[in-house]
Amino acid sequence: MLLCPAVWGARAQELNATIEINTQKIQGTNKSVFDNLKQTLMSFVNERRWTNQVYQPMERIKCSFTIIVNKYNSSTGLFECECYVQSSRPVFNASYTSSTWQIHDKKFDFTFHEFDQLNFDDEHVTDNLTALFAYYCYLIIGIDMDTMSPLGGTALLQKAMNIANSAQSLEATGWKAFDDASNRFGIINDLTNEALQPFRQLQYEYHRKGLDQMATDPEGGRAAITKSIQLLNKAYQNKSLSSLPRLFCEYKRDELVGIYKGHETSQTKQPVYDILVKINAAQNNYWKDLLK
Repeated sequence: MLLCPAVWGARAQELNATIEINTQKIQGTNKSVFDNLKQTLMSFVNERRWTNQVYQPMERIKCSFTIIVNKYNSSTGLFECECYVQSSRPVFNASYTSSTWQIHDKKFDFTFHEFDQLNFDDEHVTDNLTALFAYYCYLIIGIDMDTMSPLGGTALLQKAMNIANSAQSLEATGWKAFDDASNRFGIINDLTNEALQPFRQLQYEYHRKGLDQMATDPEGGRAAITKSIQLLNKAYQNKSLSSLPRLFCEYKRDELVGIYKGHETSQTKQPVYDILVKINAAQNNYWKDLLK
């Protein structure tokens, strides 16, 4: 891949990311390339300015990328990987942080040679490694903005969509349009689809009107969360094959159980239970705890 040195501001920007490279499956290889990859990606993600917004250090979005290297070719620089991507936001007036995104990307392949420097241009996506990280950075920031204001992350999610469209020409795994509803194209295509707009509205209603009020008004916050689950149901009704409602149920599972278990009446909780079971029946043992 052809890469040029990048110049970024020294001041930290929107993201506070941790990146881990798991090489347990790789034997007999000089591990310095993995250390170099980690440091290069940390600089790319954390030092680049992804928006024109001003973030204070305490406002930076916490996220993590855990890359599991399944195969590595030192001659070609090809990494065959999978990656766990997570992000969270703090809950107002609490020490608690709430997951805002979580996914296991099973086709996280890219090419990297030791001492490569990463340069990214939104208008010219030519390299899969920078495309992968720019896509997830825009997606994470966009979802975080959605939790702070109604549909607040539209511009950032559109940037992620543009990358997914441009990446069609890279001949890399995980980007192919309409190949898999849960691949990177499928995810961002749904997030920018008007039919799934209730899912994005859910982010604000659930987090800002719900969780953020729990410290000062637990009953009011819980009532707002109960109301927001109807938006999750609406998104599922609009496009039942979308992976977004199912994913939400997975990374919010323990949180949802904690919100309702031991609180509210069975009559209040039953509609929430019914919606969650309909969307993600595989977690039914957990949803039963919600009713207690």
